[in-house]
Amino acid sequence: MAWAERILWRALRDRQLANVKFRRQVPIGPYIADFAAMEAGIVVEVDGGQHSTDGPERTRYLESRGFRIVRFWNNDLMDNLPGVLTRIERHMERISPEIPRPTRPASRRSS
Repeated sequence: MAWAERILWRALRDRQLANVKFRRQVPIGPYIADFAAMEAGIVVEVDGGQHSTDGPERTRYLESRGFRIVRFWNNDLMDNLPGVLTRIERHMERISPEIPRPTRPASRRSS
């Protein structure tokens, strides 16, 4: 995993975001999604440039399978991880409004 994917994975794994199960490197047809929450119907891609060779065909295929695709650049994760997580939650709400929204624990500060 690239460094940006590791940052995001630490925030998504173990149902940390809205109690939704995310998986990483998920095969969906001929493509591999960076992260996917099957129950929420969302695919999260990091650094969209690496997927540009597939272009609109990839997006159409994933959407035809019922997924909403959310893409972030590496610097989004580095500069604004809380904002990235909020955007992912908002996309999940549009798909599945019944997903519970527990409060996210406050980040730990080192003393």
